[in-house]
Amino acid sequence: MRHGKARADAMKDELNWRSRSLRASFNYALQGIVYALLTQRNMRIHVLLAGLVLTLAVLLRVTRVELLILLLTIGLVIAAELINTAIEAVVNLVTQEYHPIARDAKNVAAGAVFVSSVVSLCVAYVVFIERLLYIDSRLIRPTYGSPLLTLVAVLTVATATVVLKAFSGRSDLLRGGMPSGHAAIAFSLATAVFFVGEGLSVFFGAALAVLVAQSRMESRVHSFLEVLIGALLGVSITVLFFQMRG
Repeated sequence: MRHGKARADAMKDELNWRSRSLRASFNYALQGIVYALLTQRNMRIHVLLAGLVLTLAVLLRVTRVELLILLLTIGLVIAAELINTAIEAVVNLVTQEYHPIARDAKNVAAGAVFVSSVVSLCVAYVVFIERLLYIDSRLIRPTYGSPLLTLVAVLTVATATVVLKAFSGRSDLLRGGMPSGHAAIAFSLATAVFFVGEGLSVFFGAALAVLVAQSRMESRVHSFLEVLIGALLGVSITVLFFQMRG
């Protein structure tokens, strides 16, 4: 009996450790992204351009395939910039003095960012050039389905939440802080359901969002103000994207 209880406790401890370890891994990854945003000018430029490209993609009615290609290209550029930042940090840790090998390592990493940036410019040119040359008022309305529009809105909400937490000086980006990411995403999804759903689906979407917000306050992870700001952020960004669709 004792052995069984001890074994159960050991399994429970292991599961708790894995859960904490997984959350910590995500948190460390987000901290790395935030570090690059706060310290690297080029990273901020890439993120700003990514936001502009996605907004333009929504306005100019790019196809599903084109949108996926744009997302992959944006991910390639940002990933290359993150790797470049990591290599520069490691080289600076090893030596602060000029060394040809350190120079070559930094140059090669910068070359990877350059190549990915050139590829992204080529992709953007192919996707947007004809639409921009023959633009008219009827063109500026996305025609692909609501699921993709919802995905873009939720990704934007999640990115905005992480950026706001980072600039507030928060170290744990997955737990607590201003604003509540759970509330922001929950209310973003509820708003999307409001635009595309009917009847009970709208009610249940709103009810689930409220329950998520209430659970964050009951668990004392977030204050009422943090949940409120998160909810307003999720609703406003999602409304903006769906209003673009007309």
